[in-house]
Amino acid sequence: MNGPFADYKWAALARDWAVFGEGFAHTILVSAFALLLALALGVVFGVLGSSKYKPFQVITRVYVEIIQNTPLVIQVFFLYHGLPHAGIMLPVFAVGVLGVGIYHGAYIAEVVRAGILAVPRGQLEAAYSQGFSFWGAMRYIILPQAKRLTFPPLTNQAVSLIKNTSVLAMVAGGELMYQADSWSSTNLYYGPAYVATGLLYISLCLPLAAYARKLECQTEVSRA
Repeated sequence: MNGPFADYKWAALARDWAVFGEGFAHTILVSAFALLLALALGVVFGVLGSSKYKPFQVITRVYVEIIQNTPLVIQVFFLYHGLPHAGIMLPVFAVGVLGVGIYHGAYIAEVVRAGILAVPRGQLEAAYSQGFSFWGAMRYIILPQAKRLTFPPLTNQAVSLIKNTSVLAMVAGGELMYQADSWSSTNLYYGPAYVATGLLYISLCLPLAAYARKLECQTEVSRA
């Protein structure tokens, strides 16, 4: 039997499975660090965007609008090809973490901002009356209440983040898609390579997507 899914191509994939395992592990590592960065940026800019201080709001809007309205590929290319012209040399791993993390940080900032604005305004005023500063009120009063509302969309962002690490294949990022491209281009066994790659992405994203749906159902029940 010959064709894109011939038996001998699957046999070759089984022999070279370590290549895909290495890319899978690299994808998990990049995703984990990028998610931490995205959450940190999202919380900070989400809080700034919901504040009453105009300069904070402007800074947040500039960050969110620029990042959300330019493709992730361009942002990664800028970090990889543009920064060296400014004398800044970053390893590919750092490029991946920064590119994907900064990109999703803009979306998480909007999620956090929406969650904060959903908390009744009186909660913040009550915190001020008890002597809390703006940041103290956010940390101890507002964000804990907003967390319940933001968890489902944040989980969806985590799913998108994992899938978007695949753009690093364009800059030899070493993650799963790059390894699949490299392996299949040397032997033209594209069928098994991309099926296996898709299944590995599903193994990461499907549980998170299911968890997000569960959280959404719980949120709807609590609102009822």
